[in-house]
Amino acid sequence: MTVRYGPLSIEWLGYATARIETEDGTVVYTDPGRYGVLDGQYPKDADLVVVTHNHHYDSDAIGQVADSDATIVVYEGVDAAEIDRDVTPVSELPFDVIRVTDDDHVAVETAVETIDVWSVPAYNEPDGPCADADGTVVHPKGLGCGYLIAVGGERVFWPGDSDALDGFAELDVSVFLANIGGTVVSDAEASADLADRMRPELVVPIHYNTLEMLEADSKAFAADVASRSIAVALDERGVDR
Repeated sequence: MTVRYGPLSIEWLGYATARIETEDGTVVYTDPGRYGVLDGQYPKDADLVVVTHNHHYDSDAIGQVADSDATIVVYEGVDAAEIDRDVTPVSELPFDVIRVTDDDHVAVETAVETIDVWSVPAYNEPDGPCADADGTVVHPKGLGCGYLIAVGGERVFWPGDSDALDGFAELDVSVFLANIGGTVVSDAEASADLADRMRPELVVPIHYNTLEMLEADSKAFAADVASRSIAVALDERGVDR
């Protein structure tokens, strides 16, 4: 189903791919592609695409969704030479590309509005729940970022592949696209606790159950968040991707 919040329509297409559309027709995608989530035809309607890190970089998928005038915001650490898949280097994408650090603000102009995008650090802490006994993590600091996106008068937060970092709770967020898969990202309990501290208007979990290592009980998560007097909505179409 499509989740609706004020002027926004939000769809989880699977893995880390969410599509956000405003009443005025502005369209944003988070981390499009991988694992068949974009099988089929897409209208190439994205005004903005954000990419958090190497694991979520899919140049073909970007081409499937991006309008010819789209802006692609990509974390500076994304490097095709370090990706063991056949991808086009970021510098060769046929779109307006903006590279960002994990602490940047960019304003993206569209035909309808200016979209403000803030990047934030995103990582697994070496002494955190996703770390091995020796402190090894899949997403060390510097590998990627998360994004706070101001679009349609609302602020949507996608943390990327990260623990539920304390700094996230300080953000002013309308819609929280929450990791709940655990293992290499924050699990359901940690994201529910983060939502309790963040107090967004709405929580929509994504990036779970697409892979075995990301299995999660979304309904239990939704019940936990709702018990904290925070609205939560599930778009389960992405579950079996």
